[in-house]
Amino acid sequence: MTERVDEEVIPILRVADAAAAVRWYARLGFAARWEHRFEPGLPAFVEVARGRVRLFLSEHTGDARPDTLVYLRVADVDAVAAEFGVRVEEAPWAREVELRDPDGNRLRVGTPRHSE
Repeated sequence: MTERVDEEVIPILRVADAAAAVRWYARLGFAARWEHRFEPGLPAFVEVARGRVRLFLSEHTGDARPDTLVYLRVADVDAVAAEFGVRVEEAPWAREVELRDPDGNRLRVGTPRHSE
C-alpha cells in the first residue's frame, strides 16, 4: 500500500550557519523539526516549521542563492512587526512587513485584507 503524501512547495534558503538561522526563524514562530548532515562537520540541511508552513535551511553552497524572497501569510502581522521592531506597510491586498534573515534572504510577511 502506498502512503498518501500531501503535495506542497517547500522553499530552500541558503544559510551560512544553520543553528543561527534556526534561532532567527524561531522569532517568526518556526521550530526546527530535523537536521541532516552526511557526516559530522559537513554542511547542515534543516527543516523548520510553523504549523503547516515549512522551510528548508541549507548550508550547502549550491542549494539556493542569497537574496531569495519568500512570502509568508500570517494571521497577525502586527505581532511579527512588534517582534522585529519594524513598521507595518499598507498595501491594497495586505498589511505587510519585509524582513531580512542573517543571510540576506528576504521574507515578506503579510496579513490579507480580505479573506479568500
